[in-house]
Amino acid sequence: MKFSQNRFYIESYVKCANCGTLVYDDSPEDQARKVTLEGATFCSQWCVDWKHEREARRAASRPT
Repeated sequence: MKFSQNRFYIESYVKCANCGTLVYDDSPEDQARKVTLEGATFCSQWCVDWKHEREARRAASRPT
């Protein structure tokens, strides 16, 4: 989440591409865990791993 310079309103929301958790720009904890991959922002490496595992599961279950 990005607050305006005067902090009266929110300029934009940054959400995890996997789970939808808000990622705060001014939070050192969120910044330390945040991962950007292929233009998408994730709240943690766990969400990146889960996304890749989900894609692998879907690919394996597709009929050939």
